[in-house]
Amino acid sequence: MKATEGMFDESVVYVTKQGTQVRTDEGRIVVWDVDAADDEDPELATYPKEKLDTINVFGGVNFTTPFVAEANEHGIVLNYFTQNGKYRGSFVPEKNTIAEIRRAQYALDYTEELAIAKEMIAAKIRNQRTLLSRKGVHGTDVLKDLGKRARNVSNKDDLRGAEGEAAERYFDRLDETLVSGWTFEKRTKRPPEDHINSLLSLTYTFMKNESMSALRQYNLDPFLGVLHADRHGRPSLALDLEEEFRPIFCDAFVTRLINRGVFTHDDFSKDNHLSDDAFKTYLSKFDGFMQETLTHPHFEYEVSRRKAVRQQAILLRKAITGELTEYHALSFDR
Repeated sequence: MKATEGMFDESVVYVTKQGTQVRTDEGRIVVWDVDAADDEDPELATYPKEKLDTINVFGGVNFTTPFVAEANEHGIVLNYFTQNGKYRGSFVPEKNTIAEIRRAQYALDYTEELAIAKEMIAAKIRNQRTLLSRKGVHGTDVLKDLGKRARNVSNKDDLRGAEGEAAERYFDRLDETLVSGWTFEKRTKRPPEDHINSLLSLTYTFMKNESMSALRQYNLDPFLGVLHADRHGRPSLALDLEEEFRPIFCDAFVTRLINRGVFTHDDFSKDNHLSDDAFKTYLSKFDGFMQETLTHPHFEYEVSRRKAVRQQAILLRKAITGELTEYHALSFDR
């Protein structure tokens, strides 16, 4: 099978081949090509259901009813995307709701939410500075000052102000991290106005999905945030948690794709979307990136990026339930 038709690390699968069906067979989860010719093997991939916690499907992929029952039984989250990666929704197993944790989350007061949010945004600003430093960009003391400001604000509006100013200063310097032939002028979205912004938006979507899966795995409600405002259908807590990962995971991944020549401008359509083949390459690279290991700055041992995201969900849950006195955001000093 092709790598992008069913990539598997320890817990997450991506199914991109159109017309396939996800089903169960003898206790395993199977990706099945319903249109396979008589002389072709229709079984594209098979996985032990006990090790999966998330299946991401893109476009025309369907599930059998017995499979959905198994997913519910084993706590497997199903995320739905369009064929080019736009998130559409999720199936969340019933077991991923523990009332005690949800009650603690819903009982957070403004001061407690602000304390968590300050840690997340201060870490994001720290990581912005670290990424620029790793790319040889100097003169970023303003980000250091804004990080301090974020830690000392007394309300969420001021915290959003510090975050916004830091983002503006950071993106002003991001162009200096790119190889010749690529430029970044400013952050644009809905729709992204150039190829770099398109890759950033796509990667933020996938990281939001990683955050949502992590929060659900540890029984937190991804729609009740500590900084992002409530809005119908907005996963505010997933967006909050994603903040600390954006520079050091998402932006680092995009600059790597560009600087290593994985994509050229010819890989994009007129509306700045990746072509079908390029999108499959993107998925493969993203999954590989999330499986790469790093030394966790708080625990000081090797973990994959995907596990680091899930560890942050654990730390967040402990901070919410009172097992920890404060939230320890993921930040890298260098």
